[in-house]
Amino acid sequence: MAALAPLLQLPGMTEELARVEAALRRSVVTADPFLTELTTHLVAAGGKRWRPALAVAAASCGSSKGPVSDEVVLGGVAVELVHLGSLYHDDVMDEAATRRGVESVNARWGNLRAILAGDFLLAKASEIAASLGTEVAALLAATIGDMCAGQVRELQTAYNAGRDEEQYLAAIDGKTASLAAAACRIGALVAGLPRPQVEALTTFGQRFGMAFQIVDDVLDVVATDEQLGKPAGNDLAEGVYTLPVIRALRESGQAAELAALLGRPLDRPEVERARELVQTDGAIPGALAVAEAYRDEAIASVVGIDCAGAIDLVSTARALLETVPRSGA
Repeated sequence: MAALAPLLQLPGMTEELARVEAALRRSVVTADPFLTELTTHLVAAGGKRWRPALAVAAASCGSSKGPVSDEVVLGGVAVELVHLGSLYHDDVMDEAATRRGVESVNARWGNLRAILAGDFLLAKASEIAASLGTEVAALLAATIGDMCAGQVRELQTAYNAGRDEEQYLAAIDGKTASLAAAACRIGALVAGLPRPQVEALTTFGQRFGMAFQIVDDVLDVVATDEQLGKPAGNDLAEGVYTLPVIRALRESGQAAELAALLGRPLDRPEVERARELVQTDGAIPGALAVAEAYRDEAIASVVGIDCAGAIDLVSTARALLETVPRSGA
């Protein structure tokens, strides 16, 4: 997502993320060559690594200058491993054929191996977190639980056109925002920041994560396959009705036609028609307004922290909505 550029292109961030990448690749190497092939598959496929970048930016609010500590790098690795493990499991549930432009683990080696490889990544993340102290270990364990709860909430409303905004927000709070909050908190804790700053940065991560996911869900409706790097409208096809869809069903003059399409798997022409219907009237601007509110709360949470890291996080939050195509506005 282009909006993450202010975070990923911060002075020194390229070097810090290179350290994260090297440590991440080391962490997934095992004594078993086949298991290593499974665990390194998505790591080798790349990724923006914006969650470790949040940990690094939060840690940089400490008084020390220069590179962050090796412990902060490991904290970022633990967060990214949780994310990767969740992707392995998500692809099994979604029966995904590709991920990050390569064949998914489940498509190449089967669901059982994909599940076990995802479990290994989560276990490795927990091992690293334990090395950083009991508070970090407990936080990461709780975050994994929150992510599972968010996924369950989403599954409970699959293909349900009656899904409401409260259910949607609760699901993304668990699935996405909890890990963004954990990234910021782990960076702050490992860097030894004062408790008020730890809490402020945690709040930033949670609110930023909420805004990020809403923007991502809007892009699934308004962006092209080329812009997304994956088929647009995939959530609609799979019965995951996100905020712009919920708003369209409630407010659009095309709500009846849209409702008639939903509640079942859709083929590509039906997906494109549903995307067109969601883009009419005010559903997209309405969803973006909710994202903007979370973004503003994220910014407000760190305005009292006088450090370059906080300024960088604010710049990242401000850029989050700037590149979203305003179809339907």
